[in-house]
Amino acid sequence: MASTRKTPVRFRERAELLDFLLEVGQVTSDTLDLDKLLANVAEIVKEVIPHDLFAILLYNEKAGTLRIRYSIGFRDEITRNLTIPLGEGLTGAAAATKQAVLAGDVRADPRYLSAVDAVRAELAVPMMARGKLVGVIDVQSTRQNAFSEEDRALLTLIATRIAVSIDNARLYRRVERQNRMLRVLAHLSQEFSSILDLDELLTKIASTVRALIAFDAFSIFLVDRDQDLLRHRFSQRYDQRVSMENIELGKGVVGAAVHSREPVRVADVLSDPRYIVSHRDVRSEVAVPLVLQDRVIGVMDLESTKLGFFTEDHVRALSLLAPQIASSVENARLYEELAQREQRMQDDLQAARKLQYVLAPRIAPEIAGLEIGLKSRPAREISGDLYDFFEHGDQYALIAFGDVSGKGAAAALYGALVSGLLRILAPRRRGPAQLMKLLNEALLERKVDAQYVVLLLMHWESRSRTLTMSNAGALPPTIWREGGIIDPILEGVPLGLLDDRDYDEIRFQTQPRDLVLLYSDGIEDQLGNGDKDFGRDRLVRRLKKSGQLPPQELVQSIFADIDKFRGTNPLTDDQTLIALRVL
Repeated sequence: MASTRKTPVRFRERAELLDFLLEVGQVTSDTLDLDKLLANVAEIVKEVIPHDLFAILLYNEKAGTLRIRYSIGFRDEITRNLTIPLGEGLTGAAAATKQAVLAGDVRADPRYLSAVDAVRAELAVPMMARGKLVGVIDVQSTRQNAFSEEDRALLTLIATRIAVSIDNARLYRRVERQNRMLRVLAHLSQEFSSILDLDELLTKIASTVRALIAFDAFSIFLVDRDQDLLRHRFSQRYDQRVSMENIELGKGVVGAAVHSREPVRVADVLSDPRYIVSHRDVRSEVAVPLVLQDRVIGVMDLESTKLGFFTEDHVRALSLLAPQIASSVENARLYEELAQREQRMQDDLQAARKLQYVLAPRIAPEIAGLEIGLKSRPAREISGDLYDFFEHGDQYALIAFGDVSGKGAAAALYGALVSGLLRILAPRRRGPAQLMKLLNEALLERKVDAQYVVLLLMHWESRSRTLTMSNAGALPPTIWREGGIIDPILEGVPLGLLDDRDYDEIRFQTQPRDLVLLYSDGIEDQLGNGDKDFGRDRLVRRLKKSGQLPPQELVQSIFADIDKFRGTNPLTDDQTLIALRVL
């Protein structure tokens, strides 16, 4: 029977995936011992992709074959003797095409090479470093369709991160006599990945490379595809920061390195027509592309005043260091970009909060026949709750109280739209039901997907002490009278959802000392310890206990009770409370 397993949702936000990939980079780059590295890779894959058999096959370029270098679940004779030419089997196909190969049922795939009879599904992903094949990660399962497209994408991301580390480890085994340099490289990979400030990172990279290679000038250029430029980001000459011009993409020695995706070493710059003069005394140069996920993101450039200064060993060391620099620079650049965007958003939200503070009433207005208390606070910088008061002469007033769907800036902007329409339509002293219908029509003319508003309109007549109310999906008012609670029945469809809707209205006769309480759902829904919400029952108990207080004191006491209840928990939603005492 086909498996219905789905990959667990491990990464709910992009930031969680980035954290995991940083973890992969750190775990796989803090060692150049190949056996330890491959064991780390096995643990990483096991953590996120369940499987029964696992193997890492490394590619021998001279022989053109793959051999198992690390495995779990395979017989010893297979791991010792199996050699797979490019193109044979699913692993050979992945290596030859440089693309991941997923077989839900290996019995139906003629490319499958049987090693264990019980195997039903296989996923093979190539590992590429510096544009060359390093090997293949292969996972197999005894369950049909055990691996999903999400597994394929995740294993491809892991392979991208670990391929360079594996290739570096193989190079390390070939050049063990260069222990000092390679120990430094192993240490720096972790240090670079922990620095997210781009200027600090580039300064650290320059000082690190300077300890390995006594250059006279060092620069980092980042690729700007939109402008076809190598944009200068960092330069240091004789331990001093200097400024340089941007370079047209494809020009100079650095442009040649980006184009070829390979290091370019020039023994005598005066004899190379590609050289762009930066300093008159420069005689030799080496440029190393910074490649990340098969994409050149920039170039590292070193210059010397000595002819033929840079050697093959220098190029090899820089090539080992370049992938980690590329990954660290890209992470820091993304962090810088996100920080700038977040700051701009924060500035915009602060400005919106100030504007909302100005527009929304913060002090209870004086309305004939009523004493009013109110308080509102947003769950985020700005609120989606809306309320307003419109006086019609000395004896009449309209009170609007509502809540926009969602939270944050989008809800606040939609609320501002509703408030603006209210200010246009309310002064004509229409009945609440008629006004509600006009509001709904106006919002549908300006329809915003997935946005709507619940709204309660109450028309107050001070001489008769009556409230005429119409509701569009909002919480109805709670009325305290001589220690008892009255809950008027008010229903209606939220505004901005359905065309041609009529709304009902009811007339409620108040009595002196009645207290009418309006509150947003953020009051009842506030979470406390143990994920329990504040709830209506607790609100009613507080109202019965403190209903005789002046309205503003009552409002403050309810908010104090909410804060005591929630403890250290954040606000669950926007919270607004209005208390109206009939005089």
